[in-house]
Amino acid sequence: MNTGEKRLLVAWLVLSAITISQLGVGSLDGRDALRPNVALTSGAIVIALFKVRIIMREFMEVRHAPVLLGRLTDLWVVLAGASLLGCYFVGVALSSG
Repeated sequence: MNTGEKRLLVAWLVLSAITISQLGVGSLDGRDALRPNVALTSGAIVIALFKVRIIMREFMEVRHAPVLLGRLTDLWVVLAGASLLGCYFVGVALSSG
């Protein structure tokens, strides 16, 4: 197994571990499922964005791309996260208002 294959295997194992732990954290909330839990939802969004960055870097080969493309994909992850969290917090504020 060469170093590229080992790197992909490690990335896959990390993504799998994050997914399993995220499922465990999601089941910790004992409240009504229809009521939002800001901490769990925000954490799930941040973890998902972390997973997206790993997938872009390792499986979409952005790691070998020019530096500008790497920075643009990082910017995309940040903007997507800000948009998702912003929409979520606006929705929570409107529903409780």
